[in-house]
Amino acid sequence: MQSYTIGQAARLLGVSPDTARRWADAGRVATHRDEAGRRLIDGRDLAAFSVEVGQGAHPEDDEPYTSARNAFPGIVTAVKLGDVAAQVEIQAGPHRLVSLLTREAVEELGLEVGMQATARVKSTSVHIDRT
Repeated sequence: MQSYTIGQAARLLGVSPDTARRWADAGRVATHRDEAGRRLIDGRDLAAFSVEVGQGAHPEDDEPYTSARNAFPGIVTAVKLGDVAAQVEIQAGPHRLVSLLTREAVEELGLEVGMQATARVKSTSVHIDRT
């Protein structure tokens, strides 16, 4: 399972590293240390926390989250596989994006909960890029 540094988690949550560090210090998200002593957050824990943050986000409380060229970097929070189709959810800061794509595409990208991905939006279609 992929783990994220405080800085990476902050970018995915759309907040400053100081805010992410304060949340970790307050016990809102669990961390562990690697061999170098860096604080890391397990991908599954970060995915669950990003959903919690996204559901409680109020635009008047935080700076607005923007993306260049309709790209929303975030973390995969859910993957639902059917026989042919799949549904992938990404939490990108306060934004929850859902994409319907083929099961084959999900498997080729190796998408799973807790990994980093970017949702690209064009018109009514959401495309997922693995990052």
